[in-house]
Amino acid sequence: MLDKIISLENLFDAWTEFKKEKANKNDVTEFEVNLEDHVFELHEDLKNRTYKHGGYFAFFVHDPKRRHIHKASVRDRLLHHAVHRIIEPIWNKAFIFDSWSSRKTKGIHAAVRRLQKMALQLSHNHTRTLWALKLDIRKFFESVDHKILLDILAKKTPDEQLMNLFREIIKSFNPGLPLGNLTSQLFANVYLNEFDQFVKHELKMRGYVRYADDFVILHKDKEVLINCLPKIEAFIQNRLRLKIHPKKIVLKTYASGIDYLGYVCFPHHRVLRTKTKRRMFKRVNQKNFSSYSGILKHCRAHDLNEELVKAVKESA
Repeated sequence: MLDKIISLENLFDAWTEFKKEKANKNDVTEFEVNLEDHVFELHEDLKNRTYKHGGYFAFFVHDPKRRHIHKASVRDRLLHHAVHRIIEPIWNKAFIFDSWSSRKTKGIHAAVRRLQKMALQLSHNHTRTLWALKLDIRKFFESVDHKILLDILAKKTPDEQLMNLFREIIKSFNPGLPLGNLTSQLFANVYLNEFDQFVKHELKMRGYVRYADDFVILHKDKEVLINCLPKIEAFIQNRLRLKIHPKKIVLKTYASGIDYLGYVCFPHHRVLRTKTKRRMFKRVNQKNFSSYSGILKHCRAHDLNEELVKAVKESA
């Protein structure tokens, strides 16, 4: 696998993918001026085992909550893409179907649709009461334990030289994983796959959907979910050194509406979360209207879309 990752063919293919959405960035443009020299140099450093991951440029974004992003150099991000291209398909086979973040053909909207489909099946077409336990992990990315992650990766990585490369990437940032690395998204799924397997095979939960560190478990018996909660907290703490966010534990009937990934899901429809509506009307303009309008296509929002059109016209 290491030979595939560091091959010139893979590095140049990784560059093509990396460049697609970043072609107008100054650091990317500068790197491309001497692209062949940079790629050959990276290849030689990786081949000779002299590659060292550089530092990070830190900044904040609001999407909507404030997040601390750490951006690596173009050279290091190119390597992240090269690693991801080879490693992701291998790990993807090990993931459960209902892990929905940072995977091809998956995503937020697909996760929400899957949740509603599950609810329909488990409630027998909404003829029986269905309960939902919604949880998320407190400060997940910054809490990922490097040793545990490397031990998990080692299970599917017989090549010690490749493990050394993983260590170089993972230990380039501390604590946890940096928001901003493509490899961080993959490593997050690798890390939480342990929990996914626990829920499916130990707790034997049919109704389970996870997107990043947000997850929902559906069951017709409220007491079953109540009894599962301490088992979940114990596994998260003891196996992964993580903590369930104490203020984000929600247990309610599905029919009363489950707030998940920006939408509130009901038995026969979904609507946009109130906070999302407010943020949308506060920020909408002619440039971003199509993006916001696209979000509304995934929920019941005909009247809301008309209000949005009106708001854009008034702001013009």
